[in-house]
Amino acid sequence: MKRKLLHFLILMLFATLTASLSSCRSSKKSDSSLYDPKIESLNKRKHRNDKNDKSISKARKKIVEEALTWKGTPYGYGRAEKGKASDCSGMVMSVYEKVTGIKLPRNSAQQQDFCKHLKKKEVKIGDLCFFATGKDPDKTSHVGIMIDEKNFIHASTSKGVVVSDISQPYYVRTFKGYGRVPDLSND
Repeated sequence: MKRKLLHFLILMLFATLTASLSSCRSSKKSDSSLYDPKIESLNKRKHRNDKNDKSISKARKKIVEEALTWKGTPYGYGRAEKGKASDCSGMVMSVYEKVTGIKLPRNSAQQQDFCKHLKKKEVKIGDLCFFATGKDPDKTSHVGIMIDEKNFIHASTSKGVVVSDISQPYYVRTFKGYGRVPDLSND
């Protein structure tokens, strides 16, 4: 009898953990402090006003700068308030609207449909990256903003808004594609 109860409790624990891994989920191995030197480098470039870096538009730099001000915001499903609570698509939507005036759809799957699909070699800072982190491996359920060639900022359900490395196994496994907001296509 005790063995059956123990088995049942283990199954319930497993089911609860599995359910908590859906939608806007981030890898627990993500440590945003690893990426601060790159973020500092981006900030120094901004202050230097480097005229040789013409491949990155001012709008793209401002998108990344604004996104980085969201770092540390707690996760909140259906919310989009910097410093208070936000989910992944809410943060992306708010950043783009504030910096560019472009109104993106509210959820990550619709944001992916809204964007121009990109190959890896076409990706620039400020472009979006999409993941299927929910129960359906074919359905986009998470989005982030690329801040350099391998790091992106996003709202993790467990850590809030953080910077993560897109080459981590979790993100490689759940990756669905890159996208560019249409009005930034010529940037």
